[in-house]
Amino acid sequence: MRIDPEPNSAESGMLSQYLDYQRETLLSKTDGLTREQLAQKHSPSTLTLAGLLYHLALVEEGWMEVRFAGLPDREPWASVDWDDDPDWEFRNAALLEPMQLRSRYREACNRSRAVVSTSTGSDQLSVTTLSDGRKFSLRWVLLHLIEETARHAGHADLLREAIDGTVGE
Repeated sequence: MRIDPEPNSAESGMLSQYLDYQRETLLSKTDGLTREQLAQKHSPSTLTLAGLLYHLALVEEGWMEVRFAGLPDREPWASVDWDDDPDWEFRNAALLEPMQLRSRYREACNRSRAVVSTSTGSDQLSVTTLSDGRKFSLRWVLLHLIEETARHAGHADLLREAIDGTVGE
């Protein structure tokens, strides 16, 4: 269920609330759809709601668990040859049932929340570095996830409307 962020909360709480709001927005756009509907493409794009869910599960796990916390990649991501197939998660999402996709995304979000809850605060730096060698803060990665999730929630809004006419926040 989407909950409006508290306007007077502390920074880390507010960032997490905004991210949760966007996560729930994305999930609401996929609610009640069949596997076929989730895999439906709309020209000229190849994006699907299934692909967005699976991609954002990868994004949550990759940024929070692997890059920020230094945990190992989870399957199936660990076995993917990303150089050979950079869009693997978008293509393979169509093979999964709606419950699998939604559960994987929810679990990834829950694990991200666990990383945040065990952090020392928004200034805590990542275990790994960005491609330029700099470490990033928890604040930075939360803002990055808000941006990425919100952008894809906008895509999901358009895709859902094209599937069955459902519109709204």
